[in-house]
Formats: sequence, C-alpha cells, structure tokens
Amino acid sequence: LKNVLMSMTLFWLVRKNPSAAKKRLMGLVRDALGPSYDVDTHFAPRYDVWDQRVCAVPDSDLFEAIKARKVSVVTDTIDTWTEEGIQLASGKSLPADIIVTATGIEMQLLGGAELFVDGAKVAMPETMIYKGMMIGGVPNLSYVIGYNNASWTLKADLSSAHACRIINHMNHRGYVQVVPQLDPAEMSQGNFFGLTSGYLARAANTVPKQGIRHPWKVHHNYARDYASLKLGKVDDGVLQFSAAVKASRAA
Repeated sequence: LKNVLMSMTLFWLVRKNPSAAKKRLMGLVRDALGPSYDVDTHFAPRYDVWDQRVCAVPDSDLFEAIKARKVSVVTDTIDTWTEEGIQLASGKSLPADIIVTATGIEMQLLGGAELFVDGAKVAMPETMIYKGMMIGGVPNLSYVIGYNNASWTLKADLSSAHACRIINHMNHRGYVQVVPQLDPAEMSQGNFFGLTSGYLARAANTVPKQGIRHPWKVHHNYARDYASLKLGKVDDGVLQFSAAVKASRAA
C-alpha cells in the first residue's frame, strides 16, 4: 500500500508541475555526472516528464560507468547503416560490432491476432476499451494490459480477478456470452496509454480508442481501478449477458 500510494502521489505531482519535475530530474543527473558533463545534450528530452515513460537508474551504475569513462553517450539522429556501424545525420560515424535496435517498433495488440464477429472483421480503431480489459462489441474476450506509470502487475491482477468474477457470474446464471455494449457517442480520439511515444503514435490507427468517461476511459490509476474492478458491480448495465449464442451468419 505504501509503494502504491507513493507512486500515485509522485505521478500526480509530476503531472501537476512537469517543468519543476524536469528541472529536478536534470539536477539529479548533473549531481551524478558532475558539472563538466554535457547533460543538456545527452539527457534532456524534448518532452515533459511522463509524456513518455521515465527511464530510471536507481543504483547509478550507468552514471558511474560514464564517469569512469567505460561508457560514452552519443546523441544524434541515425541516417543509415554502414558496413562499419552507423552513419549519423551530423556526418559522424559510429563504429559498432553489435547494434541493438530500440526504436521503430510496431505495437501489436493481442499479438497481431485478427478478430471476427459473425464473419465480419472487427475494425479495432472503431472500437473502445471497456475497463481497460475488454473490447466493445466483441463477445467473450478479455485481455491484460498493465499500467504505464506504475507496476504492470497491479492492473494485471485487477483485470484477471475481474475476468474471473465475470466468468463466475455467467456460470452461476447460466450465461454463455458477454459483450460490452459499444456506445460510439462515448468515443474519444486519445490513445488509451496517454503517452506521446513514437510506437504508440504509429499504432493509433490500429488499436481501440478510449472513451470519455467510465467504464470506457482508461485512468492508469490503481485506486480508481480497484473501486471499479474489485468492488464494482459485474452486471453494470454495460455488459450484455445472454444465455444462448445467436447462430452465426457465416455458419
């Protein structure tokens, strides 16, 4: 509980005053690397704190390696690959034996699986996320996506337990199908992660949207999700239960 409250409070403070948070984090890096290191060039992002994920070095091993000259940092734009390594936009060349790519990834929801309902392919960008764990208009499907601003398993545990509550509710009442009733009027254009990272921006037209309000809005807030998923009603009027599956048109 202490760790959850600390992370929630810290995130709230940072988003309340991102410029002060950025100044503080940059100050910590300067303290670690010393006044002669060009911190502004190599460690100052173009975005505010928590517009994208924060990279933490809790034991300072990276900074200690830089100070010991065992590691060097080059901040530039990649132009192309060469036989020797990487050609940079500035004209410089970086020789390399091994290159680990860490940009340009393409996010795949559900591992890239395609969904069909009654023979019709589900257009993901036209759907919404229900409670961060189901997709509006798609029956009998639950998945796990954790938090971007706290431990991933906090939301994973809540979503998994709520899925079990739904299954138990269906078994108890003889239901065989459940589907979140989609309301297009609730749809928002924002991505459900709430970040500006490149891989999320590229996936904007391939993943579901979030809604304007609960239960379609993704909060990334453990207290809110605990109230909704752990304490809230399963049969909330949005989930539509049925005792028989309608015959598929495709069948």
